[in-house]
Amino acid sequence: MNAELTNAASMKKVRKAVFPAAGLGTRFLPVTKAQPKEMLPLVDKPIIQYGVEEALAAGCDQIIIITGRGKSAIEDHFDVSYELERMLEDRGKTELLKIVRHISDMIHLAYVRQKEALGLGHAVLMARELVGDEPFAVLLADDVVDAEVPCLKQMIDVFNETQCSVIATQVVEGPAISSYGVLDVHPADGRFDGRLFEIKNMVEKPKFADAPSKLAITGRYILTPGVFEMLAQTPHGAGGELQLTDGMKLLLQKEKMYAYVYEGKRHDTGDKLGFLKATVEFALKRDDLGGPFREYLKGLKL
Repeated sequence: MNAELTNAASMKKVRKAVFPAAGLGTRFLPVTKAQPKEMLPLVDKPIIQYGVEEALAAGCDQIIIITGRGKSAIEDHFDVSYELERMLEDRGKTELLKIVRHISDMIHLAYVRQKEALGLGHAVLMARELVGDEPFAVLLADDVVDAEVPCLKQMIDVFNETQCSVIATQVVEGPAISSYGVLDVHPADGRFDGRLFEIKNMVEKPKFADAPSKLAITGRYILTPGVFEMLAQTPHGAGGELQLTDGMKLLLQKEKMYAYVYEGKRHDTGDKLGFLKATVEFALKRDDLGGPFREYLKGLKL
């Protein structure tokens, strides 16, 4: 019993979630000229809020958002809006008031300014001081995962058992695999219904013929704090950017890392077509919109 208590006390918990949000969003110009891409709405909720809600549902109580120039709308969105709340209260719009207050009451948020967009690895490294010496999650807001059990919660369950870094992955068939970082893996003893794999290596955007597997890296990571030292040692690559994959490959030489094939559907909302598909699917699932929207779609002459 004492050994069990000692093991429980020594287990690290994932409490902090980092959201890199300093990118320029050039794929959505001109709308992102003055508005962060993370604030583009899926129906009536900005993309980044889906990720923040996922992190909170997974048990994270501290959210760290890496922002840049022109991203103040993100901070404003999660801040208290006294004027709006007063107006809604005065007009008796109690349901809307609950929605607005839910956003600002979510949890503790901190912001770090990334002065230059120098790659995902650099954005993660900017969070080093706030994360400290503990494991943490990284969520890319562009990847919205629709899942019965939040994707990050599934990953934290894996981390709690392994105490190792965990990368979310999905199976990608055919030449499309060349658009992703791809994992070289072997099965992890059938744990987690065969969805867990130990990572041997990772390759960034390989040719289809050279891909070591069909497992693509997607926008959810749980990383041990050792990754910060690895990123600090990693040379900047093309365009002066520091890639997270390069830092993780160095970490892999020192620690075990796992890949987890999560249950759920990923929407790439950083792509215009993916954004449109996600908007349609989330609208159809809404109690207030799904029925009439479905009828509208059926009436289109496609």
